[in-house]
Amino acid sequence: MKFVPGYKYQLAKAEVTKTSIQPEETLTTEWLMLDMDGILTIEKGYAWDGPSGPTYDSRNSLRASLIHDALYQLIRLELLPPYHRRAADLDLDRILKEDGMWSLRRWYWIRGVRWFASSAIDPDNVKKVLDAP
Repeated sequence: MKFVPGYKYQLAKAEVTKTSIQPEETLTTEWLMLDMDGILTIEKGYAWDGPSGPTYDSRNSLRASLIHDALYQLIRLELLPPYHRRAADLDLDRILKEDGMWSLRRWYWIRGVRWFASSAIDPDNVKKVLDAP
């Protein structure tokens, strides 16, 4: 058996959203597509770990964490250059606000992401496929 550990959530329906990142060509993986207009499609079945760090998962944080994780994954896979990290973080803040997160909590979230999440775009941190047994 092959598996990838570390995921809490799995999409039951594809999610499509507008981002501020407009690549020069459409980027496609098994689970993600980011077109040149900045439309991100995350396919049904995509798995992510939800909000990271010293926080709690809430209804107003899940969509933002999904989209942010997907954008960071595109950077980690070297399909997007690392300078798009800032735009991904700004999209995170925008979506948290759209989804009703309290402004003080949102401020702490964004500061935490800016200060501590740089390793999440590092290509060396692509999740490994493991074997069992």
